[in-house]
Amino acid sequence: MAEVKPTLPPTDLSATPVPGIPGMLVIRMPVHGDNRGWFKENWQRAKMTALGLPDFGPVQNNISFNASVGTTRGIHAEPWDKYVSVATGRIFGAWVDMRAGGSFGAVFTTELDPGTAVFVPRGVGNAFQTLEPNTAYTYLVNDHWSTEATARYAFLNLADETAGIDWPIPLERAELSDKDRQHPRLAHVAPVPPLRTLVLGAGGQLGTALRRRFAGREDVDYATRADLDLANTSALFAYDWSGFSTVINAGAYTQVDAAETSDGRAAAWAVNATGVAALARVCIEHGLTFVHVSSDYVFDGTSTVPYTEEAALAPLGVYGQSKAAGDLAAATVPNHYLIRTSWVVGTGGNFVATMLNLANRGIEPNVVNDQFGRLSFTDTIAAGIDHLLATDAPAGTYNLTNAGDPASWADIAEETFAAAGRERLSVTGISTAEYFAGKQVAPRPLNSVLDLAKISATGFTPQDQHEALRSYLAGHISDPA
Repeated sequence: MAEVKPTLPPTDLSATPVPGIPGMLVIRMPVHGDNRGWFKENWQRAKMTALGLPDFGPVQNNISFNASVGTTRGIHAEPWDKYVSVATGRIFGAWVDMRAGGSFGAVFTTELDPGTAVFVPRGVGNAFQTLEPNTAYTYLVNDHWSTEATARYAFLNLADETAGIDWPIPLERAELSDKDRQHPRLAHVAPVPPLRTLVLGAGGQLGTALRRRFAGREDVDYATRADLDLANTSALFAYDWSGFSTVINAGAYTQVDAAETSDGRAAAWAVNATGVAALARVCIEHGLTFVHVSSDYVFDGTSTVPYTEEAALAPLGVYGQSKAAGDLAAATVPNHYLIRTSWVVGTGGNFVATMLNLANRGIEPNVVNDQFGRLSFTDTIAAGIDHLLATDAPAGTYNLTNAGDPASWADIAEETFAAAGRERLSVTGISTAEYFAGKQVAPRPLNSVLDLAKISATGFTPQDQHEALRSYLAGHISDPA
């Protein structure tokens, strides 16, 4: 059982991690006194987040007034984070980690006075005993209390032998409720499960890859368009987000040419812009991490160098414009990962699959040779998303494609034909203008190459696109025997 003894009021603000209970912090704060009394900054967001406290977004402030010494309350693990302090008086506080995992059952105790506070992560059981009369115990929480929320509490008996809390005033002489006396021992407590991740667009190419990536993870849920449609903002707002910490939006309207029609234009904006804006609002209101997948089409392709994450948005067509609008909305979420991809290849219909089909049928296609980029295999995108979340990388925009030398669509087609046993010369390279002459189609960016330095700096190294292409083709070409 870890214990920290109180000291004289500090002259500097500090935050110290609690040994054995991940995410829990002890905060010491200056208390300024004179003949009139004292003053302190009990919660100062800018200063405290700079020290490492989570920007946990409190929405409710509660005060428990305790008239007598020995009043004892807990042990309760609520489904929210708490910032606990004392306005007047002094308490002995006890905390037990009741989250599933290796720290389950870890115990920490310390005294709190007006110069001390603690940050208590969701799922850590909280209890206290007053050491002075007229003690005002106060706490900020980042979710609103409701009767429904109490069903997600976890409780532990104050006298649990495993926790072995050394209460200053023995419990038989303390003031506590009958309900607190009846709580179960640790051996009978169901660990508090972690907050969950929801993958939207789980039926698409990227959603399928995320299912593979997170296979076996019990803390990941999936929703297809039939389950939760991005175009239905009412359904998004009505969804129960209370058990989630992260939303991965793998859904989008991707019919680039159809987006130029009246019906397609409305559908593209409903999903890629309005739906994303609604999701962003949900994430802000519920304090969720938002992973949103975007596109090289937010650029006009006129750059002579790879596009960095800071490049100015300049979409050419309706699809790109709707995606750019979604990007702006997603970036309003404090903890967001905006993922920019290009030339996506995954399970189902895609350019490489189309070229392989043409090669197998003996067709010799014309393919544009003046658009350059890198393929983004969905397994690479899924691995990159997993990496950013698992490493708690800094929030922001990240380019995420496969690596290696850029290529044209004609180059990719030639590699595909060669792998299928056809001559590279079966593919004829032509310009974009020639290919689309006389057709009503969306404009395409000629340069779709995205700079990968930022995501590489986080420790993630995407596979070379040509190696990934060979692996993909090897898995999709039938054995001639």
